[in-house]
Formats: sequence, C-alpha cells, structure tokens
Amino acid sequence: MKAIIYDKESKEEKLILKEVLKPLPSENEILVKVHAASVNAADYRSMQMGIIPKHKIFGADVAGTIEAIGKNVMNFSVGDEVVGDLSGHGFGGFAQYVIANESAWVLKPKSISFDMAASVPMSSVTALQALRKGNVKPGQKVLICGGGGGVGTFAVQLAKHFNAEVTVVCGIKNVNIMQQLNADHIINYNTDSFLKKDDRFDLILAINGNYLLSDYKKALKSQGMVVIVGGSLSQLLKSLSFGKLLFLGSKKLHTLSAKPSTADLQTILQLVEQKKVTPVIDRCYPLNQTAEAVNYLKQGHAQGKVVINIDQAESLPKVL
Repeated sequence: MKAIIYDKESKEEKLILKEVLKPLPSENEILVKVHAASVNAADYRSMQMGIIPKHKIFGADVAGTIEAIGKNVMNFSVGDEVVGDLSGHGFGGFAQYVIANESAWVLKPKSISFDMAASVPMSSVTALQALRKGNVKPGQKVLICGGGGGVGTFAVQLAKHFNAEVTVVCGIKNVNIMQQLNADHIINYNTDSFLKKDDRFDLILAINGNYLLSDYKKALKSQGMVVIVGGSLSQLLKSLSFGKLLFLGSKKLHTLSAKPSTADLQTILQLVEQKKVTPVIDRCYPLNQTAEAVNYLKQGHAQGKVVINIDQAESLPKVL
C-alpha cells in the first residue's frame, strides 16, 4: 500500500510517500481502507517533539470502510463505514489502509461524506470536552479566542447548540465564517480587543493566541472560568506553571487534556447528521501532498479543517 512515512534522515521534507506492507489485523483489530483523514496540530507537534508512531505513519482522524476484522471483533462487519480517532492507537491514518483495535471506531452515518466524517474526531471532541470542562450553561456568555481553526469552528457551533451567547476573537479572513456559524459577537483581533469591551464572560476558551493569563482573568465574571485548550507553547507552559497561583480566588483556570472518546464522537456525528453542527473544511489534498497539507496547517492560517482525500492518491514519484 501507499503511505506517508516520517523519515527523520531526509534532508528536505520529512514526510515521504512510499510503498509499505499492508497491515494485517490481529484478533481484536479492524483493517480499514482509508478514504479520508484529517490533519491535526497533534501531528506536527508530535514531530517537533520527536514523538514518532511505531510505524512512522501519522494521521489520527480517519474515515473509511472495513476490509477485514479479527476473529474476536464483535461489533463490526466487513463493509461497515467507520470513523475513528487513532491518536491512542498508534496513529497510521496517512495511508491507504490502517489497523486499530475495534474500540477506536464508531459507525459513520450514511448521510455524511468520508471527507466530512474524517474532519470530525479530534477537533470536535476537544471542543466538546472544553465546553464540558467549563460547565457551560444556557444563557452564559462564552468568549472563544481562536474561532477560525478546527477546534474553534466546532466550539462556536457547540456553544451555540448549548444556547450560550458566543463572542469570538478571530482574524479578518474568518469573520465571514463566524457569521455563517451564527456567532453572536465577533471581535477582529487586527483592529479590536476583547479587553476594550465592557463585557465580562462566564467562560473563556483559549484555543489560539498568546494573551496574558491576567488578561483572561480581567475578562471573567466572578465565578467565571478559563479553559486553556491550545495556543502558543509559552502560554501552555505558563498556564501549567502559574495558573493556579494567579487564579486563587473565585475565578478559575483549567488546562484541558482532551482524550479520545467514542461516546463523544458519536454525539458529534449525530449532531452533524442532524445538521445542527457542520464541519468546516478549508481544503482537501491528495495523499501524495500530505507534507504540504501538514505545513499549511502548521502555518496557523487554516479556516477549519484540512483533509487528506486518500481516494485521490496519485502514483509514486519516479525518484522512489
């Protein structure tokens, strides 16, 4: 099969299209023919940290069709269309086939395309868990810093689904998308700041940006909460090191460590199927352009999700 292999010895691009052996499922595993996978920050951040999957194939979010099952698999059959987050199962999605334990998978609703399904798992579950961590309630004022990316676009829609009043901080190019997602208030960070507003928030989701923790604290209501979801590395380190000291009073800060959850994934897929949540896909790449897709996401300007459409995979370059 064709797969994108991480080659640390390569002097130029580290992600290279190669022919490798097609995996075989063990007794509790499922072999999936991958139709689409999406790129996440977890892919390039793992590369930067030197955390490389066993088989050197990245890609956590996968949608495809079951081709074979192990003898102990009870809940799936050959031909089922499935979706999974493989970040806890060795990754492997940037390939034509992938294996993972049956516990990683859920059935894909028939009405959702493979590209759309592959864009859902990690980003949407992270957004859901962040809102749940913040104990969001109807009528609360929620500030989302960084609404334009994969997690942000899901967070805006889920917060609205929970009947919160949503204010989004984003760049000028994402204003139109935020309007389409029915954000109540939009702050263009190029020309304005949430610190200049009189509003105070019950919950702040810090997804992107490099704001001071003290700025978030100022923008909170009494009993309010900040949930650090992403942002710059320095911000994450500061929140872990100094967050509890700075937020000793009634205002609280938590740093989210999102976990794969098939139950949460099924919840989101149902909302997508019901058209209550719509994945925002910036662009799709064929398999042989996965390196370009990862680099594009790494630049930080993607509007929603970046998807690898495996069915569009091209032939191997002649140099290989």
